[in-house]
Amino acid sequence: MAAAFALKNHMEKNGQSGTIRYYGCPGEEGGSGKTFMARAGLFDDVDFSLCWHPMDYNSIMPVSTLANVQVYFRFKGKSAHAAAAPHLGRSALDAVELMNIGANYLRGHIVQDARLHYAITNSGGFSPNVVQADAEVLYLIRAPHASQVQPIYKRVCDIARGAALMTGTEVEIVFDKACSNLMPSPVLEQTMYRVFERLGVPEFTAEELAYAAEIRTTLDKQERAGIVVKYPGLRDKDMADMLQPYTRTEPLYGSTDVGDVSWITPTVQCTTACFLVGTQAHTWQWVASGATSIGHKGMLHAAKVMAATAAELLEQPELVAKAQADLRARLDDQPFVCPIPPEIQPGANQVRAQ
Repeated sequence: MAAAFALKNHMEKNGQSGTIRYYGCPGEEGGSGKTFMARAGLFDDVDFSLCWHPMDYNSIMPVSTLANVQVYFRFKGKSAHAAAAPHLGRSALDAVELMNIGANYLRGHIVQDARLHYAITNSGGFSPNVVQADAEVLYLIRAPHASQVQPIYKRVCDIARGAALMTGTEVEIVFDKACSNLMPSPVLEQTMYRVFERLGVPEFTAEELAYAAEIRTTLDKQERAGIVVKYPGLRDKDMADMLQPYTRTEPLYGSTDVGDVSWITPTVQCTTACFLVGTQAHTWQWVASGATSIGHKGMLHAAKVMAATAAELLEQPELVAKAQADLRARLDDQPFVCPIPPEIQPGANQVRAQ
């Protein structure tokens, strides 16, 4: 939002015309909000898209990401007294456990960069003396391309059906959400990198650096060793004080609903230092720094980078045209197909897969 206001002021000051859109993006982490937005056509007439992600380093993101599907497997069995009448029960929890075992065996027979994650979201209760009649497991299935995710998803569904057969239970398969892999835009990346170089990186006070040093004492030996590989030049730093070199890297083994946007319009992301060097995503260390002035500084610096990049692209429309042509060439006539079926609505979780 700060970037949108800054760009608006710049355009008014310089007499430029154009339309700026700022999209608030709900459910971006587990809900694929932008995928639903892409399906609804919100990016179809957009010339280019800029976004940002807080990280523990400053960079442009010249990476692809993993496409994914998230799906619930809800097993229904029959309760019974686990000691007096176990033969009358049909355990939904047994079905979840057998499904997870089957999925673990599947891991050795899918593409190298695929990932299977799960969380048991309903274990059937807290009493071991009752055969659990209801249990649920949530799966996140990832692969480098949506076309690779779909056959893995179908195999996982077959494993769930097999687990239901083995336990005499029923399974409901509920498609939750999905997102596409990210399509990089070298033209926009190079433009944003030049802007980032010119603006420099966030600067932190002695007090903020001392706070970062204290939190980073909680990193273990393995986490500290990873810093040497992942962050050239930051080995002995508590906060990133440099812009990472712009080089094409291996796929990022995570997922983002920005991927769906990038199939429709040229898209670029930057990252700014909002967290302490070497700390891991989804940890208390990220929360501990992201909610402070450290995170706020990183956020506002990202706004500057985004606004200045957009201003440069407005002044050089040939770069936008080049980025659009490059995207068409990369897609090689592949149309964007939303990985979320049209009948799936955000947060509904009630549509049974076929």
